[in-house]
Amino acid sequence: MNPLLTLSSLGQSVWYDNIQRSMLSSGMLQRLVEDDDLKGVTSNPSIFEKAINGSSDYDDALATLRSDDPNATSRELFFSLAIEDIQAAADVLRPVYDASNGKDGMISLEVGPDLAHDTDGTIAEGRELWERVNRPNLMIKVPATREGLGAIQTLIADGININVTLLFSTQRHQEVMDAYLSGLEARLKAGQPINKIASVASFFISRVDSAIDDMLDNAKTEDESLRKKANSLKGKIAIANAKVSYQNYKEVFGSERFQQLHEAGAQTQRLLWASTGTKNPNYSDVLYVETLIGPDTVNTMPPATFDAVRSHGHPHLTLEHGVDLARFQINMLPEVGIDLDSVTEELEIQGVDVFAKSFDTLLEAIDNKLRSADFKNAASA
Repeated sequence: MNPLLTLSSLGQSVWYDNIQRSMLSSGMLQRLVEDDDLKGVTSNPSIFEKAINGSSDYDDALATLRSDDPNATSRELFFSLAIEDIQAAADVLRPVYDASNGKDGMISLEVGPDLAHDTDGTIAEGRELWERVNRPNLMIKVPATREGLGAIQTLIADGININVTLLFSTQRHQEVMDAYLSGLEARLKAGQPINKIASVASFFISRVDSAIDDMLDNAKTEDESLRKKANSLKGKIAIANAKVSYQNYKEVFGSERFQQLHEAGAQTQRLLWASTGTKNPNYSDVLYVETLIGPDTVNTMPPATFDAVRSHGHPHLTLEHGVDLARFQINMLPEVGIDLDSVTEELEIQGVDVFAKSFDTLLEAIDNKLRSADFKNAASA
């Protein structure tokens, strides 16, 4: 059996961490849904930057948009281009959405990363994008910054599906779940339905190991036992961090607080494993898939990881194996001089910065295309 189909049978939804116009025009996305049981798509500023800056797929549409509105800014043009893709992908995924009763079949669109520390700006842009896309299977992506928490709560209360992104720490995950539940409670109190709201908490995986492994390699100690401990933790902390968060998820969504919401039709806020491409060539290319398989979860895979799982994955339930060991491994970090909270805080800062730089590069690329002689000639032809 196709290993991707096995993941579905084990209760984990497979999403695709990539979007490009050619995927839609060629029918590729439709084939992934039909052949691999693909259940969703995620995007981010870096993905759109590579798609728009790295291909000519968008040139004709960009020329049309510029012709229709000569005064549109590069930011406005980008969102117009992105919304066209998001709407088309949402339409391909709509049967999945309907068949899953609004649990899967989602496509995500992120608010501008320059708003990561602007609660009101995030709320305003989230509402605007939701209205413009006008698809029930859209998720608005909001970074899990401290300022993002209030936006998450408000947008959930508005009835908007939210993908909480750039989540690295178990503590911030607790705060994200509280924001989700508070948003549902506020909406229910206002007499509004909550049975059609979906949300995922996108927990980043491989970036944690990349940071921690470097620190373990650089751990300076003359104590042989500590050196052995440091070596034993390499490639383990990202998975351990995720396993602990899943236990926290089960506790929160098994609570009486959520039960009252569930009786009104609320869904759980599933954990979504993001950044699951393996960055260390010494590790298996399916490491961050095969070690994190469990019910009511999502794994959004970049294309190379998706292909690798299809080719040689061996899925089985693993997410709740070795939970005590995972806690033990995390508790060992201070012994080798590593503060996991500080690491995850820095990763959040870096993540916001990476997306912001990709967004700036994207807008600059759009400006450059609009100024180029070839583009002007094509637009006027």
